[in-house]
Amino acid sequence: MKKILYLTFYFEPDLCAGSFRNSPLAKEVSKQLQHTADVEVITTLPNRYQSFNVEAATEEESGNLLIKRIKLPEHNSGLLDQILAFLKYYRETVKITKNQQYDLVFASSSRLFTAFLGYRIAKKKSIPLILDIRDLFVDTLSDVLQNRILKILLLPILKIIENRVFQYAIHINLISKGFVSYFTKYGNKNISNFTNGIDDEFIFQQDFIEHVPVDIKVITYAGNIGEGQGLHKIIPLVAKLLGNHYRFRIIGDGGAKKLLVDKVNEFGLTNVAIEAPMKRKDLLEVYKNSSFLFLHLNEYDAFEKVLPSKIFELASFPRPIIAGVSGYAQKFIQDNVENAIIFKPGDAVGLVDKLKENDYTVINRLGFVDKYRRDRINEQMSKMIISYL
Repeated sequence: MKKILYLTFYFEPDLCAGSFRNSPLAKEVSKQLQHTADVEVITTLPNRYQSFNVEAATEEESGNLLIKRIKLPEHNSGLLDQILAFLKYYRETVKITKNQQYDLVFASSSRLFTAFLGYRIAKKKSIPLILDIRDLFVDTLSDVLQNRILKILLLPILKIIENRVFQYAIHINLISKGFVSYFTKYGNKNISNFTNGIDDEFIFQQDFIEHVPVDIKVITYAGNIGEGQGLHKIIPLVAKLLGNHYRFRIIGDGGAKKLLVDKVNEFGLTNVAIEAPMKRKDLLEVYKNSSFLFLHLNEYDAFEKVLPSKIFELASFPRPIIAGVSGYAQKFIQDNVENAIIFKPGDAVGLVDKLKENDYTVINRLGFVDKYRRDRINEQMSKMIISYL
């Protein structure tokens, strides 16, 4: 029987976009291959946030789907921590796969490392490689990395690695159409654009549309608190300018959380609450009791190309979305998401002005939900993957 090796650094029950994308996709691939091929997922035990602990089996088997989870050292989401964590994942995966036979490698990657791992295994075994690219790591790193010496040392090496990996792959899926221009240099490479999608738990009944109290408007952000989100650059100042008629509820963790906490304390704010990550089902009640749902990306050129997965989650709720984005993400929201307040990333005054002018309303975005259901996207993407088997 044939076998697919499926590589993803994050998988359920971890909390992050990589997990939410790959957990149902791997199951759909195995479902479509029942009785004809096996799917072996090699991933990690939950490690996205130090403040979120949940038990998971190191090995789990269901029909033709085998999931192997590697335990990583504890880390605080810093660059060095993430490198060490990946090295552990890399080494253990190489050991697991060394004497195994596969017919195809599928790797879902946001930081290039998992794509590189897939490339090394596929090349060594002389088998096809399919990549799912969720971020342009080298492009992003050139903006985000502050250390000039590290940039000079790392970027040329990473560009060589990136080129080799992308040249070898027989098919590359880009999670954002904003990435397409970056890949024109790879010629006639097979490219697809299966985006993120909306999971079943975020597809609601009509009773969710009822209005929320308007005396104090609650603005909720749930997700990673990293340099990429730049929450410390926008939320404290906006909260200060808006005053106590608005309240920010921040749920999550990440490498820039301390910067956000320090700024909130510096401003002496009482209308910003920062909470630990929570399971998705618990977010339903949080979102129900929110007036606005918030999204923000830092002011980096690389983020002009991205399409945050959070858009799909937030747009499934009949609440106004506040989005500090530019580039392709801005265009996508303008074209697809009703009832959204879009502002320039980092522009606190501009956001405050738009909020004060806003005529509050709720809209159920049923057309958007129907178009971007995760199960439908996964069904089509799985067919693409299997076609190369």
